[in-house]
Amino acid sequence: MGPENPAQKTLLLIGNPNVGKSVIFSRLTGVRAISSNYPGTTVGFLEGWLRYNSEVYRIIDVPGAYTLDPTNEAEQVARRMVDEGADLAIIVLDATALERNLYLAFQAMERGIHTIVALNMVDEARHRGISIDVEKLEKLLGVPVVPTVALSGQGINRIIQRIPEARKGHIPPLTSEERWKRIGLIIEQTQKLTHRHHTLRDKLEDLSVDSFWGGVIGVLVIALSFYVIRLIGEGLINTLLNPITERVWIPALMKFSPILGKHPILHQLLIGTLIHGTVDMEQSFGLLSTGLYVPLVMVLPYVLSFYLALSFLEDVGYLPRFAVLFDALFHHLGLHGYAIVPALLGLGCNVPGILATRVLESERERFIAATLISIAIPCAGLQAMIVGVIGHLGGKYVIITYGVLFSAWVVIGRILHALLPGHSPELIVEIPPYRIPSVRDLFFKLWFRLKGFIMEAIPLVMGGVLLINLLYMTGVINGITRFFRPVFTGLLGLPAEAAGPIIMGLLRKDVAVGMLSTLNLTPQQLIVATVTLAMTFPCIATFIVLWKELGGKKLAGSLAIMIFSALTAGSLLRIVLNL
Repeated sequence: MGPENPAQKTLLLIGNPNVGKSVIFSRLTGVRAISSNYPGTTVGFLEGWLRYNSEVYRIIDVPGAYTLDPTNEAEQVARRMVDEGADLAIIVLDATALERNLYLAFQAMERGIHTIVALNMVDEARHRGISIDVEKLEKLLGVPVVPTVALSGQGINRIIQRIPEARKGHIPPLTSEERWKRIGLIIEQTQKLTHRHHTLRDKLEDLSVDSFWGGVIGVLVIALSFYVIRLIGEGLINTLLNPITERVWIPALMKFSPILGKHPILHQLLIGTLIHGTVDMEQSFGLLSTGLYVPLVMVLPYVLSFYLALSFLEDVGYLPRFAVLFDALFHHLGLHGYAIVPALLGLGCNVPGILATRVLESERERFIAATLISIAIPCAGLQAMIVGVIGHLGGKYVIITYGVLFSAWVVIGRILHALLPGHSPELIVEIPPYRIPSVRDLFFKLWFRLKGFIMEAIPLVMGGVLLINLLYMTGVINGITRFFRPVFTGLLGLPAEAAGPIIMGLLRKDVAVGMLSTLNLTPQQLIVATVTLAMTFPCIATFIVLWKELGGKKLAGSLAIMIFSALTAGSLLRIVLNL
């Protein structure tokens, strides 16, 4: 059972965003699924397999869409998948918003696909006083209709049993006006509303999108999320991964080191430089030391904890509300509200922050978001060093540093929004009801996200470490440092020796900030150097991911913006601080 089976049938899983489609997918396929990008796009989708009555079904989780008249890249992919044809489709409808969901269902059924309808969230509809005559709806649509509760698994077996009954519906091609007219008639005949009093959950749902209380709740959610992320991430590092590194990994490398001693080039590439006679997992910079330690020990725990928090907020139904709250602000930067996700992720680590820009709809948005993350959003390690190195100078200097970075984020975003062609698409998102998430499906989603990160991050970081080692061994890095020294001394008012740590920021920004603290800089120079370093080249892991996500041409543009912005901010800051 798998993609190599020529006798398999293709089954599309179609529906609006936030209707429980992905949960139904995971219940139909279990763990037999792979994640892919649709050819020629950055839109991802899942595919898996189901065996029933000696038949094998290749199930494709079509990107969530509100219409097959595309308004964004995800809907373009959804339309292409539907138009390419399939043996049958399961159309997932939200029973709490049946009227709106039926529009996409009509468009899919008009294409003559053999269909089954999964009427999901019937429990939520009942709680809201909505009753639907399933038998009448099935008769009017002309296809099997199965009421389901995806989170609990209710109705999933019934969907599988009725797959052989899938058939073309009673929906001929309609104009848009005709579709809405017919949908209205169906709603009149199948849906009844009864009065019910607002529950505590209803009131909380209303408050979380309120202009004032929604902001208060948002701040609390951010604070709690970051507390949980740091608690889990640091807990994994301090209690599990670092002890394993110190007791197993480093001793193994130290035993391997003498074997490679006769081959210094191979030793440098695999293990790196011995610091004070031993392997330093952050600074040795070998493929088997820093190349594996950075993605697995320094980054992965925070990625895991962030994705766990993110998946929980998605499944509980809060994330769309959060996006709506930030939509107005982010539109001024050429983005929409969902850009808050990669921005927040970038505060933990820029690597998953860049990868998370895939949730945005256009290449223009992804370029702006990735560039802003690289320039103006310091990762957790850099933040710790900013507070540690600059904090002893006084709180005002820390505030100045973060103030400059935030100002750069806003100003650069506004400039890119004004200059880049295209427009920022409107945020069209269904606000789902709050619900208790399924632990099984939460970890299913977490596993796919972590697997994707591991498959991408480890090869990219190791490739970057190899490249930097080669640049050092050939003396190219030293040449770059000498070339940029006049810029640092002339524009930024820094001593020549500050060029080294700033260029070293390409490897690790937090280590580079620590190196600045040993140069006896004045407070003003230290602030200028730190801000310039924070806004210039991201660490090698982020640099490689940027290359992969943007491509060479756009990466060059992003780096040009980065260098110009850093030197401009550093020069202006030097002038202001010396007034």
